Amino acid sequence: MASATTYIVLLRGINVGGNRKVPMADLRTLLEAAGAEHVKTYVQSGNAVLTSTASAASLRTTIEGALLERFGFHVDVMVRSLAELKKVIAANPYGDAASDPTKVHVVFLNDKPKAADVAAIDQAAFAPDELTAKGREIYLCLPNGAGRSKLAGVLERKIKVPATARNWRTVTTLLELAEAAGT
Repeated sequence: MASATTYIVLLRGINVGGNRKVPMADLRTLLEAAGAEHVKTYVQSGNAVLTSTASAASLRTTIEGALLERFGFHVDVMVRSLAELKKVIAANPYGDAASDPTKVHVVFLNDKPKAADVAAIDQAAFAPDELTAKGREIYLCLPNGAGRSKLAGVLERKIKVPATARNWRTVTTLLELAEAAGT
């Protein structure tokens, strides 16, 4: 029998503005029915920590299918292992800015964006906002906050890859929950 891996599961675009409702109790039940164990959710925006013997890719496919069947709409799901999330946190290029965890965001992607799509973003046009792409994550430093950021609003369209962003506080809290689940 395969050993269980601790995963962080991030749902894109649910419970925003009263649309695409996915109650967290229903999400926990859905994840458990998909074979996950030790399921914990965090805030209402679709963050879960769980353990599973499935691969990340299989888990993603299973969850996306279960969400479609249960709620009637497609939800992009990003999955990271505990080890991957630790690397995401260690790679943060805006460490000093992370002292205000609402100013630094990690954009999680299912696929690495094309380098040409990232390079085509005119960062100067979005100053003082900054971005750094590293693998399947894009780090954003948003000194005026996400609500005032023009970059945050157009990023997914420009990189042409489904994405979901979490602020630094959420990312580090998910790490704490995942570390607790992995013990």
